[in-house]
Amino acid sequence: MSLALAGMLGLEKAYWVPVSCLAVMQGVTLQASWSRNVHRIVGTVLGMGLTWLLLPFLTNSWAIALAVTLLTLLIETAVVRHYAFAAIFITPLTILLAESSSPGPVSSAMLMQTRLIDTVVGALIGLVGAVCLHNRKVRRIAERGLATIKPRRSRR
Repeated sequence: MSLALAGMLGLEKAYWVPVSCLAVMQGVTLQASWSRNVHRIVGTVLGMGLTWLLLPFLTNSWAIALAVTLLTLLIETAVVRHYAFAAIFITPLTILLAESSSPGPVSSAMLMQTRLIDTVVGALIGLVGAVCLHNRKVRRIAERGLATIKPRRSRR
């Protein structure tokens, strides 16, 4: 649903929306999802600053490869300790990977803006989804609705 909404909104890198949505909805409780939502957005904003600082130094393939390797190492080390801290490094990594796969020159500023908008939209959709998942009333309504659906018989 988040991808469909991103498509309807005409977001350029629509696939970033469901990724953020899923990251937020992975919270075991509503409180955990809320925390992941804040961490995702704050980490992305801080990651924009890191991206802005790194990009002038990433002028050749070797520098980009080294940056991707170091960012991946930092993400894998940090994500188990603090999600917002890891999101700081996730942002420049995704921008580097998106920029390297785009044909022709791409504006880094545009990619950064797109990443921020898509992340915020996805995180907010994920929070709404988490509220639905963790709210007993909403779950009961969904269960009743699903119980009325009759399974189709397979024809053999």
